[in-house]
Amino acid sequence: MPRYEFRCRACGDTFEVNRPMAEAGAPATCPHGHADTVKLLSAVSVTGRGTSTGTAQASGGGGGCCGGACGC
Repeated sequence: MPRYEFRCRACGDTFEVNRPMAEAGAPATCPHGHADTVKLLSAVSVTGRGTSTGTAQASGGGGGCCGGACGC
């Protein structure tokens, strides 16, 4: 279930709420009972590791000089 981050405008507290994506835009109440909250924009970074077999170079793709893109 996605986690959304909110900030309370009344007390400045930042808190998280777990809820379905269908309810992402619904208002959230601060844990201290304040209703004046704003949803924060959260950035997600997903990284992965490339393969260690070198399949991109072996197949001739991948760009870069002599990687198949420059035509040398």
